[in-house]
Amino acid sequence: MKIVYEDNHIIIVSKQSGEIVQGDKTGDVPLSEMVKQYVKEKYRKPGAVFLGVTHRLDRPVFGLVVFARTSKALERLNRMFANGEIHKTYWAITQNRPEADEGTLEHWLTRNEKQNKSYASDREKPNSKRAVLKYKVISESERYNLLEINLLTGRHHQIRCQLSAIGCPIKGDLKYGAKRSNPDGSISLLARRVEFVHPVSKELISVEAPLPDDPLWQAIAASV
Repeated sequence: MKIVYEDNHIIIVSKQSGEIVQGDKTGDVPLSEMVKQYVKEKYRKPGAVFLGVTHRLDRPVFGLVVFARTSKALERLNRMFANGEIHKTYWAITQNRPEADEGTLEHWLTRNEKQNKSYASDREKPNSKRAVLKYKVISESERYNLLEINLLTGRHHQIRCQLSAIGCPIKGDLKYGAKRSNPDGSISLLARRVEFVHPVSKELISVEAPLPDDPLWQAIAASV
């Protein structure tokens, strides 16, 4: 577990692929419990430790997760996420290249709970939600492209689903059309940067996640 930012109200962790943010039916120890234990031991806190989960990252995704250490911070961060005041930037590796080097994608996503998968449509359908993101190709190698993505909405599997819908599934993402899995079970999607005004101190917080420890990530991002 790598802590990339920490103060009295907030703690930001760089999640590894395979880790879950919150407990689920697998029974695996979630990142939230690891962070609680870290806080308990570092600050020698007796009893239960408060830690608020403000958002999630899919299990096979790498990158930044923001936790609240106080109820005041949790309430304010939740409101900021809802109002789009927390800016998250993602990096994704795809084999196929989008037709345009940069652009805006807009779809209507319908979530299938049983399959834990979302489906994209160009038109609104019953129970669908509008999904918008901006992307830009920022680097390339002989076989792959590195895209920088800014979410304008926050939908289930949004980046994975929308990139797949334009024929550019994320490397390793079998669920959304990749041809092969990654050896470590990850998908090549990284929550790279988060920026927001601190809900208590009002200072600008800007944090970057380290790159995954993988030769392709290191090589393709070297020129960015």
